[in-house]
Amino acid sequence: MDSSAPASPASRKIIPIVPAGAETGGLYEATKKIYPRSVRGVFARWRWAMVFLTQLVFYGMPWAQWGERQLVLFDLAARRFYVFGWVLYPQDLIYLSGLLVVSALALFLFTAVAGRLWCGYGCPQTVYTEIFMWVEHKIEGNRTARMRLDAEPISAEKLVKKWFKHLVWIGIALWTGFTFVGYFTPIRELGMAFLQTRMGSWEVFWVFFYGFATYGNAGFMREQVCKYMCPYARFQSAMFDRDTLIVTYDPKRGEPRAPRRKGPDPRSMALGDCIDCGLCVQVCPTGIDIREGLQYECIGCGLCVDACDTVMKKMAYAPRLIRYDTQNGMEAGWSRRQLMRRVLRPRVLVYTAVLALLMAGLLASLVTRTPLKVDVVRDRASLARIVEGGRLENVYRLQIMNATEEPRGYRIAAHGIEGLSVSPDERVTVGPAQSRWVAVRLQVPYGAASAGSHPVYFDIREEGAGGVQVSEKAVFLVPR
Repeated sequence: MDSSAPASPASRKIIPIVPAGAETGGLYEATKKIYPRSVRGVFARWRWAMVFLTQLVFYGMPWAQWGERQLVLFDLAARRFYVFGWVLYPQDLIYLSGLLVVSALALFLFTAVAGRLWCGYGCPQTVYTEIFMWVEHKIEGNRTARMRLDAEPISAEKLVKKWFKHLVWIGIALWTGFTFVGYFTPIRELGMAFLQTRMGSWEVFWVFFYGFATYGNAGFMREQVCKYMCPYARFQSAMFDRDTLIVTYDPKRGEPRAPRRKGPDPRSMALGDCIDCGLCVQVCPTGIDIREGLQYECIGCGLCVDACDTVMKKMAYAPRLIRYDTQNGMEAGWSRRQLMRRVLRPRVLVYTAVLALLMAGLLASLVTRTPLKVDVVRDRASLARIVEGGRLENVYRLQIMNATEEPRGYRIAAHGIEGLSVSPDERVTVGPAQSRWVAVRLQVPYGAASAGSHPVYFDIREEGAGGVQVSEKAVFLVPR
């Protein structure tokens, strides 16, 4: 056997390199710091497009106005949630449940189609890590410069760069925490309170808590969150199948791999197309080698695809040595059309149909929801009593909630027992997006109903043409 021939992948032995000063114990292995290399390409542009889109929404939405109020505001103190033109109350928790179900189904759908798309492009951990690494690249330099800077002894230049980087990181993290709190406290008022140094203690706590989490996760923990803390990496395999699009390396075409110069046909040298440059490993945010097969650490970002395509172009080889493909497609050598036909399989179509129906139902329910809510609470201090005129009376408290942006007037009536009357019979006015408690007495002639409990119904009707009406059930007690 020719000793100069490249070794096959199976015969290679990987020897772990432990940095000087690092030790390994029986329970864990020391982790080397990852220095991701910058890369340009289709998937890198998609990642940055998602960074701009998600941060435009996150940072911009609290400052947008809807009439006289904030566009999106979760006012926990007043127990009201303002989302665009809707005013939601705690009684509308069903919409939050629906949103969580839709989000879970969307995650299942995206994972079944193309693996960890959420992790690679939309996850906050991915987005803020990308932002922090961009800052690091601008201040400390490219991958080689960062590695050299970390290896150098302490110097004035190193201290200036490191401190400046961390100051920028802290600024971004605190602004992120401030924006997060701005979804729960009107952000303009929060800004004025900050400038006047009179922010509430809880607001200060959450600004720093969320800011610290952003600073720690995106600045230091980075891939460790994806690899060890995020549960999605552990159960994603349950949502994969052999027709799921994943980032994969083509060993039939790439092996055996070895460095070489541009020019000669690799087949004439009994080599594959992979030149073993290692760029796919250097650009990976989690530091894995995709040539070793699919690993749970892979977040499906596609940066290794961009790096490999760049090398293939320089070597004048065909692109897509590393690509999005399925296990069945890779083994059978399917064309793009055959691949997409299998990607749109029954499982995916069922997920899509169920998701579309849920989203349509949720949206229709929001659009057609009644902007009036009523809660009925019995007065427990007096279940039933006889009042002047020989009438039997039960007392209730009604909470009338106006979910519109304008004041509304309401009339209260009741039915269910012969001779039932409502006192006081007067107009009730509720302010915009407000609620009001009203004491209401129901009376019937004594002896008009047998002893026991009788169902009655409160009818609350909005004044004006086309006004909505809500009917709420209650119980009228007749003592023995």
